[in-house]
Amino acid sequence: MANSSAVQLNGIVKRFGGLTAVHRMDLDIEEGSFVTLLGPSGCGKTTTLRMIAGLLEPSEGEIVIKGRSVTHTPIHKRNLGIVFQNYALFPHKTIFDNVAFGLRYRDVPRGEIAGKVARALELVQLPDMGDRFPRQLSGGQQQRIALARAIVIEPDVLLLDEPLSALDANLREDMRVELKRIQVHLGITTIFVTHDQSEALAMSDRIVVMSKGHVEQVGAPEEVYRSPKSAFVARFLGNANLVEGRVGKSSGETVSVAVEGIGELLVPASRSRGIGEGAAASIVVRAEKLFLGAEDDTPHADALSLPGEVTAVDYQGQAARYFVEVAGRTLQALNPIEERPFRRGDRVNAVIRGRDCALVPLEDRP
Repeated sequence: MANSSAVQLNGIVKRFGGLTAVHRMDLDIEEGSFVTLLGPSGCGKTTTLRMIAGLLEPSEGEIVIKGRSVTHTPIHKRNLGIVFQNYALFPHKTIFDNVAFGLRYRDVPRGEIAGKVARALELVQLPDMGDRFPRQLSGGQQQRIALARAIVIEPDVLLLDEPLSALDANLREDMRVELKRIQVHLGITTIFVTHDQSEALAMSDRIVVMSKGHVEQVGAPEEVYRSPKSAFVARFLGNANLVEGRVGKSSGETVSVAVEGIGELLVPASRSRGIGEGAAASIVVRAEKLFLGAEDDTPHADALSLPGEVTAVDYQGQAARYFVEVAGRTLQALNPIEERPFRRGDRVNAVIRGRDCALVPLEDRP
């Protein structure tokens, strides 16, 4: 059935002694979707994946896969494909035997195994590797073989536990494109664990942002990036400036926010999180939406143009990340270099447009 649930987590809790690693998690993952569990080390994302896999049992709650409760079902009875961070290939087996392992375990007829393995290797674009051993392959090739082994059994759900983390930067980018291509081609429900926000934004249909065992926000990549629900989400996804302000009146489409020493911004009401008039809030300004110009540039009519000084430059090739002192605050700007890069000590105008901003509640005070 279209848009039916492939995986449901209902009130999932996981405790290790006195430590609660996952706090009452509810999640509904649609059939055929690519969902990423994103967060820093220790946030509970891998623990959640291992519970779905059957490698850990929840302390409370229920796990449902394809309409069947599997909370207490062992891993070998869940029909899941799993790719681990270290690939976990058998070094003494050929590539063919590695990929065929799950089929043989499931008593697939011998006459069908060769065809299924050949199709899986073709799908990962390594059709002539069957006679080789893992030690003869590069890291990227081993990753593809691990993926072929996971998908050859035609699993109900594909689980990926940071499978790209051992690859170099260029290969990681190539492989994330390949992973998404294969997932779309097969239409297989995929749950991907990563701490890399660029991977999550590039590959996902939905992102589940986690912190300290709690789900901070669930949504499409653009929604989570442009309209974060909390300061944690704003900071974790990309380079964000958070500036404290006081919420004023709403016109229906925009909300005015006054910032001491800076001025007033009109933030879209759709990204104001319903924070009421008179309340303190943090304005989120993405680094790529803070535009730097020369000190003598003409002011922008629809934005705040603030004098500042570049205090540090992080050169990144086609762009640079600038640290700018503005009204006693250090802000980050990620701008294309184009003809004229700024240098440390340059006087600039930092331009902030209200339509590029969002509001989040102030972080809890310690």
